[in-house]
Amino acid sequence: MPIRYNFEKKINELHKDLIKMGTLIEQSLDDAITALKKQDVSLAKKVISKDDEIDYMELRIEKECLLLIATQQPIAADLRDIASVLKIITDLERIGDHCTDISEYTIRLADEKYIKPLIHIPQMAEEVKKMIKDTIDSCINKDLELAKSVCKRDDIIDNYFDKIVNELMFLMIDNSSVVKQCTDFLFIVKYLERMGDHATNIAEWIIFTVTGEHI
Repeated sequence: MPIRYNFEKKINELHKDLIKMGTLIEQSLDDAITALKKQDVSLAKKVISKDDEIDYMELRIEKECLLLIATQQPIAADLRDIASVLKIITDLERIGDHCTDISEYTIRLADEKYIKPLIHIPQMAEEVKKMIKDTIDSCINKDLELAKSVCKRDDIIDNYFDKIVNELMFLMIDNSSVVKQCTDFLFIVKYLERMGDHATNIAEWIIFTVTGEHI
């Protein structure tokens, strides 16, 4: 019993660290989009500097997972739980990288007047942020329905992507002088679309660990 209690305590600590990393990622995404909207170079640089902290958290949580496997001899269900955390932190770290990528474009665009107000990109980012939070919640609570809902919401992200890309394409066709700026925004939207894919990957992995079935 004491051994099992100690293991469950370690798992709970692992989950707390996962929540901390997820919260940090959500804040980075918020800051990256705010910096983009306001053309705030200082905030964009803050997002970039925070990437080292995200990388450190990934390595620390990974070390905790491997230590648990090596020292606690987890049963199959526990092993799947640890494997889910390992999968999540990998995708979260990549989402953090994309926040940095967006911030680098914000700095690049800082001295330009935007061709139009940003409306759909912030909306798309908000949907991505909700997906990230729900993937972590579904992992910790083994919430199968929540994980499935995240997978379904990837269509919302794809629809935003298609809508924004089409809008940018028409702008470039109408006015060749905005091609460079539109191209930069195309990359930004692609990073957001990739974030949605990472969140979906996590959700699909959670469904597999709970049910043993790939979707």
